Amino acid sequence: MAPHNDSSPAGSFTNGFNRMSFQPSGSSTLTVEDLELGSSYDSSAMEAPISHVKRPLVPGVYVPTMCFFEKDTEDVDTVTIARHAVRLARAGVTGLATQGSNGEAVHLTHSERQVVTATTRKALNEAGFSHMPIIVGCGAQSTREAILLCQQAWKAGGDYALVLPPSYYAPLFAPSSQTILEFFNAVADASPIPIIIYNYPGAVNGMDMSSDIIVQLAQHPNIVGVKLTCGNTGKLNRVAAATRKLSKRYDPKNPDFLVLAGSADFSIQALAAGGHGILAGLANIAPKACIKTIELWNEGKHAEAQEIQDIVSQGDWTAIQGGVVGVKAGLEEWAGYGGYCRSPLPKPTPEQSKKWKDGFKDLVMLEKSL
Repeated sequence: MAPHNDSSPAGSFTNGFNRMSFQPSGSSTLTVEDLELGSSYDSSAMEAPISHVKRPLVPGVYVPTMCFFEKDTEDVDTVTIARHAVRLARAGVTGLATQGSNGEAVHLTHSERQVVTATTRKALNEAGFSHMPIIVGCGAQSTREAILLCQQAWKAGGDYALVLPPSYYAPLFAPSSQTILEFFNAVADASPIPIIIYNYPGAVNGMDMSSDIIVQLAQHPNIVGVKLTCGNTGKLNRVAAATRKLSKRYDPKNPDFLVLAGSADFSIQALAAGGHGILAGLANIAPKACIKTIELWNEGKHAEAQEIQDIVSQGDWTAIQGGVVGVKAGLEEWAGYGGYCRSPLPKPTPEQSKKWKDGFKDLVMLEKSL
């Protein structure tokens, strides 16, 4: 986890950007022809019309789902993607997120990204979870591509876009975070779905957005939340408090601006600081444990919540150390599926698989008891 920081990116130069307008209609159809696929995908997920209904962001546990691949070909495994999504939904999570770091978005083409989201939406609908929102990772280095990803996410059935700040040319950015403000405002102006800010310094060259910048962006009508993977609970508290005050009629069950911790190892710390829940990869392995931690805290059973948090935090340390490779290995060992990451990520050695299996043991035992 990155060191706590409440600084803003700085620089001395910014270029203009091209704004793209997009007006969504009530439904969309994603076709095989749109995607130009070369793999053996289940086309029914893409060709079925997608009904765009409002699915509110409410407090709870959101899971950045894994992307699964065929072991021999590394083609996207839509069957396992669908089954995993339904397993998480049945466990009681609040929502799912595709195209995050756990979903290996950087290993996917635009077409494959749409397949994953469309498959997830179709699976949820058919299993009776049509109400469950899907958040889609739409971060990109250019404003234009980020907007395009938001449009494609909407077309594939996504409800919200999770957007990282650009960082490749950060030394050239305008001072006082002006480039970052312009980027998010431009994307939010053009996106057919609402934006969730993603503050994850480890993924963007250490860029750590300040609470002031996040609160300023929160005033855009199409920016509705933030995921804080920086681990800074002080920042989380400032954002939660400020956005709560900005709300005309704050409803804790349906806040105007959702503040989520980006890791399960500080779930109750985030709740104590005014946050609304988590968007955490560990829930791929132990969704019920993550949910129970939050439920107990909200019920005022703080000692019991702390006991579960202790086990969750230790399991999350295993996930943090192993990354997406370790989480997939844990799923494979404990749930019988998961497979491998796409190249060039390495396959775990037998020793690594055993280490990660052992690291998740207490967490999995807890999960099975719930």
